Amino acid sequence: MPMRPPASADLESIAQRHDLGLDSQQVTDLTAAITASLASYDAVEFLYENCAPVAPTREWDEPSAEANPLNAWYMTCDVRGAQDGPLGGRRFAIKDNTSVAGVPMMNGSRILEGFTPSRDATVVSRLLDAGGTIAGKATCEDLCFSGGSHTSATGPVLNPWDNTRTAGGSSSGSAALVAAGVVDGAIGGDQGGSVRIPAAFCGIVGFKPTHGLVPYTGAFPIEQTLDHLGPMTRTVRGTAEMLDAIAGPDGRDPRQPAQIRKIRFGAALKRDSAGLRLGLVREGFGHDNSEARVDAAVRAAAETLAEAGLKVDEVSIPWHAHGSQLWDVIATDGSFRQMLEGNGYGMNWPGLYDPEVIEHFGRAWREDASRFSTTVKMVALTASHSLSQTHGKHYAMARNLVPQLTEAYDTAFEGFDLLLMPTVPMVAPPIPEPDCALDVYLDRALGMLRNTAPFDVTGHPACSVPTRHDGDLPVGMMIVGRRFEDDTVIELAHNFEQIVGGFASPPFAHDDRAPSSS
Repeated sequence: MPMRPPASADLESIAQRHDLGLDSQQVTDLTAAITASLASYDAVEFLYENCAPVAPTREWDEPSAEANPLNAWYMTCDVRGAQDGPLGGRRFAIKDNTSVAGVPMMNGSRILEGFTPSRDATVVSRLLDAGGTIAGKATCEDLCFSGGSHTSATGPVLNPWDNTRTAGGSSSGSAALVAAGVVDGAIGGDQGGSVRIPAAFCGIVGFKPTHGLVPYTGAFPIEQTLDHLGPMTRTVRGTAEMLDAIAGPDGRDPRQPAQIRKIRFGAALKRDSAGLRLGLVREGFGHDNSEARVDAAVRAAAETLAEAGLKVDEVSIPWHAHGSQLWDVIATDGSFRQMLEGNGYGMNWPGLYDPEVIEHFGRAWREDASRFSTTVKMVALTASHSLSQTHGKHYAMARNLVPQLTEAYDTAFEGFDLLLMPTVPMVAPPIPEPDCALDVYLDRALGMLRNTAPFDVTGHPACSVPTRHDGDLPVGMMIVGRRFEDDTVIELAHNFEQIVGGFASPPFAHDDRAPSSS
């Protein structure tokens, strides 16, 4: 559609809004030149339309309530991959912030409802190339801004261990579907813990790779320096095999370094972890909202590893306590600039953009921003206040402090190969009532990020694995490694799984239960 030429009155209003100091005559004089420059916009649109992707025709269904008892599916489909491949016969759910071409994508928000992407995300293409089948889009939280599972516009996702409890977020549907055995694995997204939090609450394996190891291309961005995609499975082997398929550069994501060491994650499953030095991070325990049973379960898991011959000692990393504070500023101001004002993608970076989702989202949220969840509204208000006061100064300061936070962990890695702590401070809390008090709503959405968020800031790989269960609810232990030594994290996670005799499954069993091949 050609750009509409501006009227002098339009430009005069813009000039006044930005206090450009132009009188009416000056604006009139500039109108012809501005109109002429818009010809380049029309030319770019014409050129792009000649090479723009066309969405394939793929059948999809909106599942009935009976077929979706956990409310974990947004849409279901049956997109088959290559006939031969290491993931042949396995079914995967894709978090609904990640594009599957020809299948609707909502990103948990009424703002994006009605959008259908034309391209597969790189991770989707790679799962299909490896022989996997895409079984559908998993429900996620509204624009992925919640560690609880109660903020999606389609309603809360239920935890398969206890349907009154949160499944965690924002990859809520991904975790619930994997835990319940409906799929063999899922893609999750993680900007503050959104793979690891629901993995911990649902008792599965959730892996946040080193920042940039897995391309983010084709997923709805929040903040470039925080954006991660990662696998969620019932076993560590399943995670390793998914990583073998999806990791590596695609040349279209500036989050990725130019060179990434090629790792075969499946090979890490054959390694013996004896001799690894494990640091139990003191500052990862005893938060003001920590449950004693969770801290005790993780310490008991560490003791189990020590009894198996690994070296376990406590380590203090005072900067860990500041990591979530840095994240607060970066995630708030950065996501507002990129995701809201920048319509998801922002500008000024090389890589693959999605012009269609930019236009759809940008128009829709400005038409009716009241449709955002309360967590997104809080971010918008906080960032608007901050940026109007100091114009990004605090974002810049937080980013300049990231090397100190990173160095604090890297210094600990001089004496330890891996770090351990609880993934989240508590077991899955109850899903809040729709009319709950604001403080309850926000606490259930954001009160569990203390240990997970710092590693989105520094980019270290981190994996949540189930420890023993407290009653009927899982407890997650987080294993953190050096950047781009994701295989060592996999190695310990797999050895721990073998030592404890495997990870338990919830009593909930879906009629469409998938084979437990992963």
